[in-house]
Amino acid sequence: MNVAMSEFAHRRRQLMEQIGEQGIAVIAAAPIKLRNRDVDYRYRQDSDFLYLTGFPEPEAVAVLIPGRPQGEYVLFCRERDPGQETWHGRRFGQTGAVDDFGADDSFPITDIDDILPGLMENRDRVFYSMGRDAVFDRQLMDWVNQLRAQSRSGSQSPHELVSLEYLLHEMRLFKSASELKQMRRAAEIAIEGHLRMMSVCRPDIYEYEVEAEFIYTAYRHRADLAYQSIVGGGENGCILHYVNNDALLRDGDLLLIDAGAEYAGYASDITRTFPVNGRFSEAQRELYDLVLEAQLAAIRKIKPGQHWNAPHEAAVRVLTRGLIELGLLKGQSEKLIKQEAYKRFYMHRTGHWLGLDVHDVGEYKIDNHWRLLEPGMVLTVEPGLYINAEQDIPKRFHNTGIRIEDDVLVTEKGCEVLTEQLPKSAEQIESLIGVHANGGHLITKSR
Repeated sequence: MNVAMSEFAHRRRQLMEQIGEQGIAVIAAAPIKLRNRDVDYRYRQDSDFLYLTGFPEPEAVAVLIPGRPQGEYVLFCRERDPGQETWHGRRFGQTGAVDDFGADDSFPITDIDDILPGLMENRDRVFYSMGRDAVFDRQLMDWVNQLRAQSRSGSQSPHELVSLEYLLHEMRLFKSASELKQMRRAAEIAIEGHLRMMSVCRPDIYEYEVEAEFIYTAYRHRADLAYQSIVGGGENGCILHYVNNDALLRDGDLLLIDAGAEYAGYASDITRTFPVNGRFSEAQRELYDLVLEAQLAAIRKIKPGQHWNAPHEAAVRVLTRGLIELGLLKGQSEKLIKQEAYKRFYMHRTGHWLGLDVHDVGEYKIDNHWRLLEPGMVLTVEPGLYINAEQDIPKRFHNTGIRIEDDVLVTEKGCEVLTEQLPKSAEQIESLIGVHANGGHLITKSR
């Protein structure tokens, strides 16, 4: 996973300090998911499990037992099995779990029913993420009930089930130096992929042909897709979660691409919008410059001590004022903002946390107040405008979807845009459309 084992050990120690010696934490690996008959989806480890262990295999359970003399970190996983490994690939087994992943003890996953209840005995609280895997939820409760049934013989069962997310997700919200290294690499790969998509774009090819360039780039760098890419031309750019990516790109349309790479488990998340033919129309340019102004205003609000919603409020102010100037909204800016009139054209928030999940964990409010930004947090900034072909809207604006998104790290003195190397001014964007990669260099195609 490209993170030192010492960092995983540090995370486990930090979590166990919060759990205390009367608690025990149980974290299950993600289950294998069936795609269709005899075919599984590509395996992706549960993010919490990955954060604490780095262990990449399914059918595994990590147990943290603060103060256990024999060892505080126990990892249940699959045994080595030459027959199964011939068909499905190598396993780490119990020796690998200890030697390669820092477990104090490791047992076969098939023995978990016999061993885990004993580890839970005499612990007051079980820290666990209930509701993710119904099968494992039932299994955990069976172990607790098994201990309760033995109470007459002196066995003490846990009397409290505590949500693990509250502690663990607050830890995950603040990125370490090694995590930021992976996120910067994920951003670099995504930037390269976006440049490739811009380079091949032209009228009369299909959205999926453009998308293929991003997939190729991610896989070439031993990365994956952080999420299913949105590649929407024309009216498809007004569909917020459009993923069909199968329409023909037409001369005169804009193309909205929301695509991110996942590297070593960490996500990037970038959106760019550009003209299919390489030149913005006057109306497209007016709207594009407005969205870019809103994004830059939002980014300027990102610094320690500023509250989470400040970037969104800044973007809304700019967008509302601009929509009034373009005649798409009528009235006074402050009143329209209070009425949320902008939501006709801008219906989502301006950002979200980013990390091991593209919509990463972490509370946005504390005690019903927007939380303050702190160094180490990473968030996206992604204002947009989505204008459909409606009767009361001037035709020149019809079927125009625009979103501009970057990944931003909160630093000690302000912020760092992790994806700043991907151009976004209208002039820069126009210079990149129809540019072809040649020997690693971008060569502008003559017009």
